[in-house]
Amino acid sequence: MANPTAPDLNSTDVPPQVLQNYCLNHPKASLCDDVPSFYEYRINLAPNAVFIGMFGASLLGYLVTLALTRRAAAFNVALILGLICEVIGYAGRIMSWDNPWDENGFLIQICCLTIGPAFMAAGCYLCLRRIVSAFGPENSRLVPEYYTRIFIPCDIISLILQAVGGAMAAIATHEHESPDTGSHIMVAGLSFQVATMVCFITASIDFVLRTHRRRRAIGPSALSQDPALVRMRSTLRFKLFLAALSLASVLILWRSAFRVAELSEGWTGPIMADQSMFVAFEGILILVAVLALNVFHPGVCARELFEARGGISGRPPFMRRKKGAKSDRSLSDGETKSTAEDLAGSDKM
Repeated sequence: MANPTAPDLNSTDVPPQVLQNYCLNHPKASLCDDVPSFYEYRINLAPNAVFIGMFGASLLGYLVTLALTRRAAAFNVALILGLICEVIGYAGRIMSWDNPWDENGFLIQICCLTIGPAFMAAGCYLCLRRIVSAFGPENSRLVPEYYTRIFIPCDIISLILQAVGGAMAAIATHEHESPDTGSHIMVAGLSFQVATMVCFITASIDFVLRTHRRRRAIGPSALSQDPALVRMRSTLRFKLFLAALSLASVLILWRSAFRVAELSEGWTGPIMADQSMFVAFEGILILVAVLALNVFHPGVCARELFEARGGISGRPPFMRRKKGAKSDRSLSDGETKSTAEDLAGSDKM
């Protein structure tokens, strides 16, 4: 017996909204197979289930590493926030797999998966200051702290633009209006993120080249000679961390450029309609980036660079001097002076 609430598909004047409302309440009905939803395709459950599981495991890994090491706190918080967005975003896609006409799942995934990598980019930015300090600030065009003070505010700006654009697009979709304005703001935020990442990678390459040229010119003294840093720079774990950070930065840039191209075409463009491209350039790229930093975590592989509480403006232990402490030279001078006074006093006795 036919469902009495089903619209008459033999009629040519059935409004699309009537069909979509029916499918919202009856997502498994056979007549809904050809009814347009929020997606240009039917979501495949398998890759999204894998992503939510892997991102959840990665999130747990960062939490455990932070709890055990108590190092690189700011880096960990940035990655944790990004991974929370990823887990929620893929939960939204699984909601949409169950019911692609439900706007809640669609809006959750479009907003969370768009802004999540911005937090991860912030984690990469936080590492550059430490790396510059490890090799020697003299090799950098900027004071190490300036890298954080420049790139983190830029990342916050891109994050705000993406969040505001996503919220505007969500409100417009809920009210059955065009989401184009919100989408354009999201594209602006993503474009600013791409520009920031390009500048970050350029600054990193410039530092590497300057360090290499300076070392060839004056030898090992071009690098910081702090014993702990000398030992750390020679370890395999530190070299693998640098490789993981480089890989993660390039992958986040690649993914962000993809999202700019995707959203620039609108929510019904050919890229948005290709699920395989989304899986490859959104899911896989970000997953590889966070797993690389999971395995070669800076708090473990570059532990000499990080103090327990992390932070944005604090200096690593080897760059700080306790309040009231004297330099080695002043201490030596003081000891010499004291010794001379003692000898003078003994001559008078």
